[in-house]
Amino acid sequence: MEAEVPSEETEVVVVGAGQAGVAVSEHLGAHGIPHIVLERHRIAERWRSERWDSLVANGPAWHDRFPGLEFADVDPDGFASKEQVADYLVAYAEKIGAPVRSGVEVTSVRKRASRSGFRVETSEGSIDARFVVAATGPFQRPVIPPVVPDGAVPVQIHSSGYRNPGQLPEGAVLVVGAGSSGVQIADELRRSGRRVFLSVGPHDRPPRQYRGRDFCWWLGVLGIWDAQTPPQGAEHVTIAVSGARGGHTVDFRALAGTGVELVGMTASYEDGVLRFAPDLATNIALGDDKYLAFLAAADAYVERNGLDLPEEPEAHVLGPDPDCVSSPLLELDLAGAGVTSIVWATGFATDYSWLQVDAFDEKGRPDHRRGVSSEPGVYFLGLPWLSRRGSSFIWGVWHDARYVADHIVTRRGYLAYGTTDRPGLVPAVQND
Repeated sequence: MEAEVPSEETEVVVVGAGQAGVAVSEHLGAHGIPHIVLERHRIAERWRSERWDSLVANGPAWHDRFPGLEFADVDPDGFASKEQVADYLVAYAEKIGAPVRSGVEVTSVRKRASRSGFRVETSEGSIDARFVVAATGPFQRPVIPPVVPDGAVPVQIHSSGYRNPGQLPEGAVLVVGAGSSGVQIADELRRSGRRVFLSVGPHDRPPRQYRGRDFCWWLGVLGIWDAQTPPQGAEHVTIAVSGARGGHTVDFRALAGTGVELVGMTASYEDGVLRFAPDLATNIALGDDKYLAFLAAADAYVERNGLDLPEEPEAHVLGPDPDCVSSPLLELDLAGAGVTSIVWATGFATDYSWLQVDAFDEKGRPDHRRGVSSEPGVYFLGLPWLSRRGSSFIWGVWHDARYVADHIVTRRGYLAYGTTDRPGLVPAVQND
């Protein structure tokens, strides 16, 4: 018997008001399903306060948006700034009338005793809900590998805490991680006049544009966005692509040409010396192979479909490896090199400690199929590869949210069967 009387009841509680929470709110609202979206900060808060100042979206504005609203202040082929993305999501929430409650933190979700549904405990009281959608996304807990001990250099921060070069003390900087965040931060630091080391691991390196079309377009026509499972062993491989300065292909040779000193994966630390794996040339070569395979697939598509797109033979020319690749640095005396800061662009882990239900596998990962979890009534949204490669992008999460909302509609129909005194419930299954 539950002692506490909930402050209110609703059909669905959505936790998180980023792109996933806003998207599912639109679909729930279209079905007339009562719901509440709870956000502990502001709508799209991570875009505003957990990204560096110069960050822009990695996809062009025509692509990285919801179907129902274009960016008002960004050229369709341009790249929205982080503030413009956040403002867009706020505007979209207002457009659809999303019932968002900001400044409300969800502290726990548990199954209700002796009745269906869940008790959602928040910083402003408890809510009983029949369904819960975890829309907090993948960027919940910054991950810093325990390699370099505290105090070894004056500053160690995660990329989510980096804002601009002026934030860091004078001196050289090591950036660990060669995905989109790592390469953009390393480039910005080098352009500010810093000496920069960039630790490069396995990565995917698509062209920003090829034959006059953005790589987002190519992923669409080649069917890659719709891939339902990642390539074997590539579940967590980073993608090095940039929308900075109008968008450009990430080229590690060009980065080295600007003075960025490339090193292999960061391996170990001892007595002030950081050691790197002897894998830099291999990582660069594998990234090159993926890049060239992408170009070949695009060329084949153009020929097969008789498209009149300009040839771009120079894109296939990689050039010689820089000295830092052919003769890699395997050890770095941090003090001797003047390194005063390390920026860890090493990704995030999920944190569902508040979701205390049986919706996780033996390794603590969300156990779901297309967002429908193993715990009836609990759903996940915004995770990479939730249903396809595009699931973690703004447009992709919108389609995943539609599937989740439709599933909730269907389940409500079954639960309402034979009842006549439950306002808001419908016995018929609705499908758009």
